Amino acid sequence: MVLYLPKNHTIMLVITIGESVKKRRKELKITQPHLAELAKVSTNTLYKLERGQGNPSLEVLNKLAEVLGMELKLEVKKKH
Repeated sequence: MVLYLPKNHTIMLVITIGESVKKRRKELKITQPHLAELAKVSTNTLYKLERGQGNPSLEVLNKLAEVLGMELKLEVKKKH
């Protein structure tokens, strides 16, 4: 699974990432507290991310992606 980070859509981006993390976590049958422990992030950070709240750092996103077997991709394109 790959997470694409579209530019100029900060609010939608957090919601989309949170939904992707939650979906993958459930596919793997991992609880929120267990995922937080495995990724070494706070449970509160994970709760907020899955609800589309907060502003997770790239470090947090990378930790979660690694545990969940996901990949983060940031695409930057030149405006035409």
